[in-house]
Amino acid sequence: MKVLIADDEPLARERLRMLLSAHGDVVVVAESGDGQATLDACARAQPDVVLLDIAMPGIDGLDVARHLARLEPRPAVVFCTAYDSHALSAFEAAAIDYLMKPVRGERLATALERARTFLAGRVGAAVPAAAGRRVLCARLRGNLRLIPLEDVFYLQAEEKYVVVHHVHGEDLIEESLRSLEEEFGTRFVRIHRNCLVSRGRLQELRRTAAGQVQAVLRGVAQPLEVSRRCVAALKAELAGT
Repeated sequence: MKVLIADDEPLARERLRMLLSAHGDVVVVAESGDGQATLDACARAQPDVVLLDIAMPGIDGLDVARHLARLEPRPAVVFCTAYDSHALSAFEAAAIDYLMKPVRGERLATALERARTFLAGRVGAAVPAAAGRRVLCARLRGNLRLIPLEDVFYLQAEEKYVVVHHVHGEDLIEESLRSLEEEFGTRFVRIHRNCLVSRGRLQELRRTAAGQVQAVLRGVAQPLEVSRRCVAALKAELAGT
């Protein structure tokens, strides 16, 4: 059973390594100290189990778990944390167990047994949208990159991908524009059959000399084309802000 240890504290990782050494069928395939590094390590090592801290620099463990739960096959996630206040959120993110630090050997053994049961029957089921994603996940040369929703300007469909235009550039994600609209309808509004824009970035509508309506977004130099069927809804959107 391949295990990845994700914790920003070296001593905590060392303790988990020591406890895992008592289990002959377990091998530690990777370690990481922050959320992004954990996603990258999972993409490379493809662990069966992730022992995951919650309070890590950058992307926290809860968001990491939500995205790991969308992989197929998905790893078993066991949270190892010093706080008990995140237990409900942890199980909403599809964790199979929740261990309090300092982790005790017998509790870790129980969690590993649950992981074995999970691995025997896993089907790669995804976390439901109710988990409340705050980030989008893109693949880049074998790694996973998380894009916070507040950094997104607009989403544009291109063939079977969606291009995420955000403050740090552009990334491709393998999700449909329709599913993103259904999940994030309170955050994004449709301006065209192939484009959703951030409601918070929508600044004004502008009509060109040729009569075409365009949407102007804060932070985006080039106005975006608005389809005729979306104009009335967008005017109402701006009137209400």
